[in-house]
Amino acid sequence: MNAEISKAAELNLPQAFLLLATNDHDGKPVVPVYALRTTVAGAILAELDLIGAIGLQGKHVRATGTAPRTDFQRELEHIRGKSRPHTPKRWVSILEGRAEVQRVYEGMAALGIVEQIGEKHLGLFKSMRYPEKDHGPEAALLKRIEDALSGAPSEPGKPGTTSADPKAPESASPGAASPDATPDSNAPDAKPDAKAPDARTAALIALLHAAGLLGRLFPAADRSRSGELSKDYWPSRAVEDELRLIRLAEAEAPTL
Repeated sequence: MNAEISKAAELNLPQAFLLLATNDHDGKPVVPVYALRTTVAGAILAELDLIGAIGLQGKHVRATGTAPRTDFQRELEHIRGKSRPHTPKRWVSILEGRAEVQRVYEGMAALGIVEQIGEKHLGLFKSMRYPEKDHGPEAALLKRIEDALSGAPSEPGKPGTTSADPKAPESASPGAASPDATPDSNAPDAKPDAKAPDARTAALIALLHAAGLLGRLFPAADRSRSGELSKDYWPSRAVEDELRLIRLAEAEAPTL
């Protein structure tokens, strides 16, 4: 296993999402800050779910009896310590915030994947940027997602790159995520024998879809395939629900 694939494998879901949601050159998010924070919160839930630390029971998130140590032990203990369980959307709203995003970025900086650059104003650090330092892990992630969207078998030894930069800075908020398309088994482009991706890649695809970023990264991807991989995943649905309320509040704010 080469070094690029190894580093990509070390990334948890919040780190993988942030890496793909950050401009490689200037280190700034390519989605609005509120979308970044909300999706990172959903990615934390997804990571805890993936390692078996939490699960959805009915309409509520509950901690399981045992789980391995995690980078998000504090969040897990917070969930475990609640006397009353919360819905996934409620947990997204609780966990979203600048501190969580900053901590995830710092973890990638410690791995040598991004560089931490502070911008000062009046002698104080007012903002941080995280330009890419090592493209290998992102290239490996993009290849894994591309293979999943095409239904091709994974080729972990051959990390790829994209010919165009889909992560140019964006000033406007992304539109709401497109509704999931229903695959048609009779359509000529249907892929009934498509290889299912591993659970981590599928979770990352669902989070990118919820943030409105999947189509920007992979504009030529089969929408029915991406919709199939993204639907019915409770952490990404919670992100979509929270983003929908945030956008609605922003749209109504001028009239209040």
